[in-house]
Amino acid sequence: MTTSQVAGKRRQRGPTDPDRRDRIARAAIQVIGEQGVDALTHRRVAAAAGVPLGSTTYHFATLDDLIAAALATAAERSVAQLREWERALPPEADLAEALADFVMDSVSVKREDTMAEYNLYALALHRPRLRKAAVEWDRALADVLAERTDPVTGGMLGVLLCGLLMQAVLSDEPEDRKHLVTLLRRALDGAA
Repeated sequence: MTTSQVAGKRRQRGPTDPDRRDRIARAAIQVIGEQGVDALTHRRVAAAAGVPLGSTTYHFATLDDLIAAALATAAERSVAQLREWERALPPEADLAEALADFVMDSVSVKREDTMAEYNLYALALHRPRLRKAAVEWDRALADVLAERTDPVTGGMLGVLLCGLLMQAVLSDEPEDRKHLVTLLRRALDGAA
């Protein structure tokens, strides 16, 4: 068998782990959520993803590459979760109550994910390479919320939701659902 025949057979076989790149990006999010951005290393990500160290550096040569992939993955996942939440919401649902439940879930059950997302989001302040993804993430969240309201209200709710989530993950105190509902209702109904 010639070298070209062997190479052709390898190409036909296909990748043995086609999800490896995505798994590595998700593992980076996990490491950031558990330990913070400063703890991010290729070695820690490889261990979390269950892949050889060489796989992380093959797919992401630098930590900045890994962080950019983690931000893109976190944004996609966050928007997909909000979109799924919006689709499952009955048309007659009280939006303030439903958004309060979304926040409560995001800072309890999904706390580490939310912490990772906001760690990555904040990095965009000083890393121009990440800004476009962060801005697109904001727009996508606003678009999902606008489907229940209108473009201006969707944008306002997106900003409010980001602020509420950031405050909630920063606080050591449990979030007060009743207070969240009050804030969200005020935003939806207008100033008193």
